[in-house]
Amino acid sequence: MAYELSDRLVIGLASSALFDLSESDKIFREQGEEAYRKFQSANENHPFDQGVAFPFIKRLLSVNEISPDDPPVEVVLLSRNDPHTGMRVMKSIQYYGLGITRAVFLQGKTPYRYIPALSVNLFLSANEADVNQAIIAGYPAGRVLDSSHADIVDDHELRVAFDFDGVIIDDEAEIIFQQTKDLRKFHANETQKAATPHNPGPLKIFFEKLSMLQKKEKDKAKTDPAYKPKIRISIVTARNAPSHERVINTIQSWGITVDEAFFLGGIEKKRVLEVLAPHIFFDDQELHLEQAAKVLPSVHIPFGIANKKQQSK
Repeated sequence: MAYELSDRLVIGLASSALFDLSESDKIFREQGEEAYRKFQSANENHPFDQGVAFPFIKRLLSVNEISPDDPPVEVVLLSRNDPHTGMRVMKSIQYYGLGITRAVFLQGKTPYRYIPALSVNLFLSANEADVNQAIIAGYPAGRVLDSSHADIVDDHELRVAFDFDGVIIDDEAEIIFQQTKDLRKFHANETQKAATPHNPGPLKIFFEKLSMLQKKEKDKAKTDPAYKPKIRISIVTARNAPSHERVINTIQSWGITVDEAFFLGGIEKKRVLEVLAPHIFFDDQELHLEQAAKVLPSVHIPFGIANKKQQSK
């Protein structure tokens, strides 16, 4: 019987997002492929250190306990390794007890073409080229940024934070600001269209499925008082009043509720994010992520007008 993915929340994950591959990458760049192969073979039973997306993935997979026989979350490894050098990755997954059993090894080929085939709602990688190719092709993808964040192991929650424009929605409103550099025109447009929902952005379906998963947790808690829901969803945006109204109306039109919303109006996001302490934060502008990545796992979504110059290089 076929294993159906379309009804689940599916993460496509490069090993570079899950584990710290800095030592391996250095050997590949400086000594070449053969030395890399020998190094991985010699260290096959030595697990990789945890990477930036590890806390997010571990907690997300733990939500499967609400329905172990029909798990609502699936994580598929999409690796540029070949099956032989990828053995260390799979053994590391087993060492950490992660419920990842499905993997694709592509021997250096880009993984983005397999995103629709595997019903992937979000592809995470540290490889900038792979993520850019996925976004250009219209697929949901993000690049994990280097971070020295240390996970709080006794914290059962999974806190996920999103920027709004260029992440959850498209860049229609952002284009107005980028082209005019006039905040008043931006607010005037958003006020005029306050009742008109925005068009979906690259992470809309992931956002939607995460919300559905949160509802399943709440249903589980109603029948099992011992179960404590884990997922908390937040929006952290540079918008402020009066453009906040269209944000709320858009989310409500999708049937989604969020736990927290921060309309910061230019206040540095890091100040709020340090208190919120999400296990992962998604933003389309590297400028906003430079400080945030120093204190928490951060993901750049290279979508829309704010990123077109970089992608065209």
